Amino acid sequence: MQNNQSRKLAQGAMMIALFTVLMAIIFYVPLAGFIAMLIAPLPIIWYSATYDRKSSILVTFIAVIITFFIGGLIILPASLIFAAAGMAIGDAIYNKRSKVFMFISTSIVLLITFAIQYLISLRLFEFDFINDSLVLMRKSYEESLDLVEKMTGQAPISKETLAEMFSVVEMTIPASITLAVFVFAFIFISINLPIVKRFKVDVPKFSSFSHLRLPRAVLWYYLITLTINLFVQPELGTSLYVVMINVSLILWVLLTLQGISVIHFTIDTFGLPRMLKVLSTIVAIPLYSFVILLGIIDLGFNIREYIQAKKQK
Repeated sequence: MQNNQSRKLAQGAMMIALFTVLMAIIFYVPLAGFIAMLIAPLPIIWYSATYDRKSSILVTFIAVIITFFIGGLIILPASLIFAAAGMAIGDAIYNKRSKVFMFISTSIVLLITFAIQYLISLRLFEFDFINDSLVLMRKSYEESLDLVEKMTGQAPISKETLAEMFSVVEMTIPASITLAVFVFAFIFISINLPIVKRFKVDVPKFSSFSHLRLPRAVLWYYLITLTINLFVQPELGTSLYVVMINVSLILWVLLTLQGISVIHFTIDTFGLPRMLKVLSTIVAIPLYSFVILLGIIDLGFNIREYIQAKKQK
């Protein structure tokens, strides 16, 4: 018992030190920082996957505090994000959860962590980094347009169009952040789980992307959103308009993924070259309307059964 406790403490100290080193690399070694950023949650993942939740929370908390002492407030937000992601992924492994559960729980934890940091930044420090980023981006665009106009004598887009574009960007911030969080969660899981597996940790597996099937409820949400947009027609700038445009954006992305999954399934079913998967995914971006329609049809009528029946014939 004493040996197990000593091992737990020693390994906890090692993971804290490793996490601190990775965070230091991210902020002080620019070229290696990107790679360190991708595997930064790894020490917390391994420890949380090996030991109970109480010990994992303690190690995660100490790791964040230590990074604060080496980098101050500037390093704290990133440290919290990576530590929270590591804790969520590791805890899901320890409790034998599915990879889908791990993905959703990690995304939610990251979203909550980001929201808390944003509120603290806004309330305590009166610093709105989202709004400031938009202002900086808009200023950069305006300067670029002015430069192009001076060089060619004609502006690519009008100031009114630019204002409308940034108005839409500002209103879709909630959906954009949500989608970005899901992407980060997927990246962390995809990169770190194979590494953790090498340390003899039993990790869950995702089914093939070609077998991705969203809940049918997504189709109903899309139909409700479409009905509101067509018949209620919320006015630009109203709360309902902001909600609808954010929900629509998320649903478009989900249905696009569903449509691409159907294309991949068809390629696998008929034994076509795998390179077609890459090409079809690239082509799906400009043809997203067709791909969304394909995703809707698959959710509503399960066209994969028809594809399989065609293959058997």
